[in-house]
Amino acid sequence: MAEILNTESFQSRVLEGTGTALVDFFATWCGPCRMLAPILEEAEANHPEVSFYKVDIDESPDLAMRFNVMSVPTLMKFVGGAPTGTSIGLIPGDELEEFLR
Repeated sequence: MAEILNTESFQSRVLEGTGTALVDFFATWCGPCRMLAPILEEAEANHPEVSFYKVDIDESPDLAMRFNVMSVPTLMKFVGGAPTGTSIGLIPGDELEEFLR
């Protein structure tokens, strides 16, 4: 299950990371975020080479602002600590697979 990050842990896990990380910016009150959760869990099981993380935008609004998250769910892919892609809204598993490539 994806680790929920705050500002400090985001810095060490994602921005200072060397591999690929997928960050799910979400909110507990967001229906599409809840619908995306099992899709992300399946992708996490299928991609051990990718680190999966979550950021609750209500708990860490500074991170949401820093990365211009205006809508949830927003997925951001980071490679070597740099953002390389963004997906906004609920996406099906096959689109998530494509996004992870």
